[in-house]
Amino acid sequence: MPYITTTDGTQIYYTEQGTGRPVLLSHGWPLSSDAWQVELKLLADAGYRAIAHDRRGHGRSSKTYTGNDMDTYAQDLAELVEALDLHDLVVIGHSTGGGEVVRYAAQHGVGRVVKVITAGAVPPLMLKTDANPEGTPLEAFDGIRAGVLADASQFYQDLTEPFFGANREGSTVSQGAKDDFWRQGMLVNLAAAYDCVKAFSETDFTEDLKALDVPIFIAHGDDDQIVPIGAAALRSAELVKHGTLKVYPGAPHGIYGAYRTELDADILAFIAS
Repeated sequence: MPYITTTDGTQIYYTEQGTGRPVLLSHGWPLSSDAWQVELKLLADAGYRAIAHDRRGHGRSSKTYTGNDMDTYAQDLAELVEALDLHDLVVIGHSTGGGEVVRYAAQHGVGRVVKVITAGAVPPLMLKTDANPEGTPLEAFDGIRAGVLADASQFYQDLTEPFFGANREGSTVSQGAKDDFWRQGMLVNLAAAYDCVKAFSETDFTEDLKALDVPIFIAHGDDDQIVPIGAAALRSAELVKHGTLKVYPGAPHGIYGAYRTELDADILAFIAS
């Protein structure tokens, strides 16, 4: 399997399909590059070199105790991009991965990244503060940490319900999709899963968004129960210079079904534009 080894000795797994202009995809918590299997094939079929990695601590990458923070995630991404010598690069991030690619593009990707795409992404800041009253209270993230510590397997199974909107009337998400979420989640080592909650919830990406000088497509479902749109996409769109916001009515956090079909078409159109 293909890996790079970072400067701190962490092995980062990646997969790639196709040839052509590179498109790099970053997954959400607690998933892996497997979450992008559909998009990897669609992008490769469309003539792109599609690449997805497992964040440190996740999937097939090293089960890290240290470095489970957004600055290190972005540095890992920079080292992967450098190792593969990627230029004219499009980066795509879902959820936590949206924060990762925004920080990478702003702080490391100048001269390499030409477009950014986020979906259900955590920027600018998930945590509720005096300056961010629409954010999510700290107690909610404490609950996630407690759930992971007490019984990660059951917690990930329970999380699939709001993640995919399976608790909404008319949901068509399959048991297979929920099982695959659980499967990917169980590959994360506990320390990395625990620490990543702070990384995705308390990192402030405001200055990263302001610094971006390339086009960014900001996609978000208006029924996202994991990363509510009010403190996320709607605010991000106000901070970037060259942003395109698209709200998907009724769409949940998880990329699945009709939402996936529409989002993937929009991704291909934005890259080609």
